[in-house]
Amino acid sequence: MKPIDSAVRTGTPEFRRRYAHNKGLAAALKLRQEATRNQRPARDLERLASQGKLLPRQRLELLLDPGTPFLELSGLAANMAYGGESPGASSITGIGIVSGREVLIRADDPTVKGGAWYPLTVKKIVRSLDIAIENRLPVVHLCDSAGGQLQLQSALFPDRYMAGRIFRNQSVLSKMGVKQLALVFGHCTAGGAYIPALSDYNVIVRGTGAVFLGGPPLVKAATGEVVSADELGGCDLHTRTSGTCDYPAASEPEAIAIGREVVAQWERQEKWLKPDAASEPPLLDPDDLYGILPDDIKQTFDMREVIGRLVDGSRFHEYKPAYGTTLVCGFAHLWGYRVGILANNGILFNDSAIKGGHFIELCNQNNTPLLFLQNITGYMVGREYEAAGITKDGAKMIMAQSCSHVPKLTVMCHGSFGAGNYGMCGRAFDGRLLFSWPNHQIAVMGGEQAAGTLAEVKIRQLQRAGAAVDPEVIARLRAETLRAYEEQTSAYYSTSELWDDGILDPLDTRNALGIALSAALNAPPGTPGNGVFRF
Repeated sequence: MKPIDSAVRTGTPEFRRRYAHNKGLAAALKLRQEATRNQRPARDLERLASQGKLLPRQRLELLLDPGTPFLELSGLAANMAYGGESPGASSITGIGIVSGREVLIRADDPTVKGGAWYPLTVKKIVRSLDIAIENRLPVVHLCDSAGGQLQLQSALFPDRYMAGRIFRNQSVLSKMGVKQLALVFGHCTAGGAYIPALSDYNVIVRGTGAVFLGGPPLVKAATGEVVSADELGGCDLHTRTSGTCDYPAASEPEAIAIGREVVAQWERQEKWLKPDAASEPPLLDPDDLYGILPDDIKQTFDMREVIGRLVDGSRFHEYKPAYGTTLVCGFAHLWGYRVGILANNGILFNDSAIKGGHFIELCNQNNTPLLFLQNITGYMVGREYEAAGITKDGAKMIMAQSCSHVPKLTVMCHGSFGAGNYGMCGRAFDGRLLFSWPNHQIAVMGGEQAAGTLAEVKIRQLQRAGAAVDPEVIARLRAETLRAYEEQTSAYYSTSELWDDGILDPLDTRNALGIALSAALNAPPGTPGNGVFRF
């Protein structure tokens, strides 16, 4: 397998312009991440300190094995929701190493409204437990939550994927034999009480930890009983009397130490696929990615240049290189693991859709995990292409991808528009993990196309009604549509709504994919098989 022959020329004005633009996007991302992780009002920090509590990231640092990586997921969730009052959706989730075991960690953030759950907090927790189920990852819960945001209860309580799904997912994990540990640092109120109760093991901190279905205010309102939080659901009650909790701890560091001892007893998960080559860094410089990516969403670039800066030794065996050239397919190694890569080099035509479906089948035949690198404007439209069967051919690719039994990972490298998002394993298609880059945009179509479509529909409506077509009305409609698309297609809106598992600096992508791929290989591949292909 030969290294990719790069055509990038780093000294050109275009490269330098793109480099400055994308380097700036990466720097802005890091500033947002820093603010979300660490900037809190002084009163909230003082409140935790007065209670003898650690900050959530201090807890995380004590829990993780020293010097090991932590892949934080959905770190900027809710960044464009609730007026910015729920940074990170009031929680931390990610994949890390505890006592030598790969685990998923889910932590409440008591620096934000006492750790109260917003609707997007619930969505983030449910997603984290979905990841645990799909990848058979043990879970460590760091519990410290005031319960649900009562003013928003209708958006976090009753529906299928709301708070009840957290406890359903915990029950499914237990049925699967995937272990869970809860460390109770603060209050676990109402539904939150079920998190330690449904965990296989739990530890509770004396004096600050508490577990109860109804806290003291609710108990007083409902029954008239006056009782303290510690009397109602504290450490001694639950470790000595009720049996709801297993281990008492005198402090948070002690609770974490006990937790690490518990995890150390867990059997190690056997991965179903092991590296079949020595890992090596890319031969091509990953820093070039900043100058390869365009500074305009409508501009094209060669995805081979991206592949060459992600994979081991920049080596890539391209499949059908002369056929369906708007989709690049081929085999490579990532941290020593073999992968099959599908990357868009433009719009998907009939031949590229057929090629993609065929390549997915080959990867499934060989139990090779799939990596999708999205830069897609959609499948080709028009009478000529419909007559040639573009809908049928696109459906074949979607069918092959949907029914794939090997793990799938996705990176949104640039644009993701229309049904091309579906064929290339968008959010709806159960990829194990999906990441975005800061330049990413996503929508059913581009903003200009949407504005033009709505303007055309409006003009036809007016004409059918016999009304005059006012150019100012049409111009206003176009402008409003473009403004809405500009906000809602951005990577930050997408990650705010948890349409991805986090925005990555392009230079961090190789490491993130290595952790994601390793985690994905804890779960055995699914059952081979497909639905009906329309030939």
